[in-house]
Amino acid sequence: MNTEPTAESDERLTQVLQDWVVDAQLPPRFEEEVWRRIARVEDQATASPWATLLDLVANSLGRPKVAWAFAAVLLAFGVIAGTWTAQVQRSHLETALGERYVHSVDPYQVAMSHR
Repeated sequence: MNTEPTAESDERLTQVLQDWVVDAQLPPRFEEEVWRRIARVEDQATASPWATLLDLVANSLGRPKVAWAFAAVLLAFGVIAGTWTAQVQRSHLETALGERYVHSVDPYQVAMSHR
C-alpha cells in the first residue's frame, strides 16, 4: 500500500475540498464561547501556583464531603498548633517564675545566672 501522495490524489483532494459545502448551523454565541475558553486556558497557563491551589480548593469545597474533611483537617491543625504554642509558653513561664523565685530568695543569684 502506497501512502505517499501523488499529483493525481492531490488534484482530487483539492477538487473535493473546493466542492465541499458546510450547511450546519453553529450554536448561538459560538465564537464568543470559543474566545472565552481560549482566555480561560491562557489565564490558567499564566496563573501562579498559589492561584492554581486556591482555585483547586475553592472548586473542591463545593462538595460537602470535601468541605467537611477540609474543616476537620484545619481543626486538627489548630488544636495541634495551639497545644504546641501552650507548651512553649508554659516552658518560658516556668523558667521566668523559677528565676523570680531564685531572685526573691537570693537577689545576687540572678546576677550570677546572667553571666
